[in-house]
Amino acid sequence: MLIDPTLTTQPPQLTAQDAEALAKKVYGKTLQAHELGGERDRNFRMVGPDSDFLLKISNPAEAADIVDLQIGVLNHLRDKAPSLPVPHMVATLEGAYTAPIQLDDGRSSMLRMLTFLPGLPLVQSPRTTAQRRALGRFLAQLDQALDGFEHPGAQHDLLWNVAAAHRLRGMIDSIADAPRRKLVQQFMDDYEATTLPQLSSLRAQMLHNDFNLGNVLVNPDRTDEVAAVIDFGDIVHGPLVGEIATAAAYQLADGADPLLSAAEMIGAYHEVLPLNAAERAIILELVAARLVITVLITGWRATRYPENRTYIMRNNGLAWAGLEHIAQLPREEASRQLLQFCPSGDDK
Repeated sequence: MLIDPTLTTQPPQLTAQDAEALAKKVYGKTLQAHELGGERDRNFRMVGPDSDFLLKISNPAEAADIVDLQIGVLNHLRDKAPSLPVPHMVATLEGAYTAPIQLDDGRSSMLRMLTFLPGLPLVQSPRTTAQRRALGRFLAQLDQALDGFEHPGAQHDLLWNVAAAHRLRGMIDSIADAPRRKLVQQFMDDYEATTLPQLSSLRAQMLHNDFNLGNVLVNPDRTDEVAAVIDFGDIVHGPLVGEIATAAAYQLADGADPLLSAAEMIGAYHEVLPLNAAERAIILELVAARLVITVLITGWRATRYPENRTYIMRNNGLAWAGLEHIAQLPREEASRQLLQFCPSGDDK
């Protein structure tokens, strides 16, 4: 089992006072720091008199080329799609986009500052059909802008990748509940037997790969409007259909008809960036793969970092509910429901 070292390495330990000192020293900005949640890094919202920023201190295990990848994709979007509401990099006093720092415990890390985008996190917003359709259209536009971006670190190993779910098989034994363990085992067996062999033949490009309820912001006054997408920390090269499958996985437990909610987002995505026949045929399996990844990684990490359990487990319950719902339906029916707003059209 491949384990991402950033998931087993303690995040940097800094205080708000440390963050304020770094902002002043490295960026020449006098700002007030407020700590934010994070899985691998240490993040602070830096409040200023005119603008707010995000100060990110990378996990010491994060490779330099991955940090450069995350910077590169934001600069690419700034240049190719300047109207898309995504964070922009802020240069240091020396004109760089990163600054090496030494932590108090002797470890080394990389410092970055980004613009902080206002908005209401999707998880705190009322949910509607109009909103889900807006999310699908926005994600398709984001993927259109990401198309063509290349970077040496694009093929990095990332466990949060539906094209690599099989690498988590070793985590299944850590599921204490026997029926749930059996359920995940069955999904994993099916994935390895039927899904994995098809992935290499699908369209592939750079993906945001984490269009979840915390990474999408909506307009607080008009919550059907997408205000921004943030956190490009899971950017990865993978099958294009994996992008919308990953996003749809976070819609499954929304309301009495989980697949309807996901289908509304998928249908709107398909209107802007049509999925071909092969992609439509596999999207259900990739939605399930994201749910499997979520329950495995979050459960595994929560036992190792109990102090951060609330943040780590925030999507765990919804993922289990989604898996159990899909498992109750015949495969053909579940796929039909998920694609009910995706007319096949002419596949070319």
